[in-house]
Amino acid sequence: MKVLGISGWSGCGKTSLIVALIPRLQARGLSVSTCKHAHHDLDLDTPGKDTWRHREAGAREVFLVTGRRWALLHELREEPEPTLAELLARLQPVDLVLVEGWKAGDYPKLEIWRPVVEDRPPRFPTDPAIIAVASEPAIDPARHGRPGLPAFPLADLESIARFVADFARN
Repeated sequence: MKVLGISGWSGCGKTSLIVALIPRLQARGLSVSTCKHAHHDLDLDTPGKDTWRHREAGAREVFLVTGRRWALLHELREEPEPTLAELLARLQPVDLVLVEGWKAGDYPKLEIWRPVVEDRPPRFPTDPAIIAVASEPAIDPARHGRPGLPAFPLADLESIARFVADFARN
């Protein structure tokens, strides 16, 4: 499976880009999964419901299954948070996994840069794992020491999707 991170500071539009890319990549014949890291605690279960009670009783893993989907809830208890590689190994094979989060990881990433949203510098000048940048307004990577780095207007979803599809196929 090819893995591509959609990287950027909080609030820059990572989720919006991923949501826009998925149907465009599927239209190009690619199967796509995603992996999202959250910095806050999250519970997908409802207190008092059966699966929540199973977890509270100490179950390490609980499958929640319906006729339309299933979810595996894994309690870390005292375990460390799994690495991205460990999580990716649990996914069913697809052509491409889009990753949101783990921006410091050593895997290919497309950075979203929006200086009007962020007061932090772009990461692409110092992170060699960033293989492209999508920005609003347009940015010239050569002016930041990365000549030849593909750059796209953030609104040009078709060009970004074409780049990502080519990445997934090569």
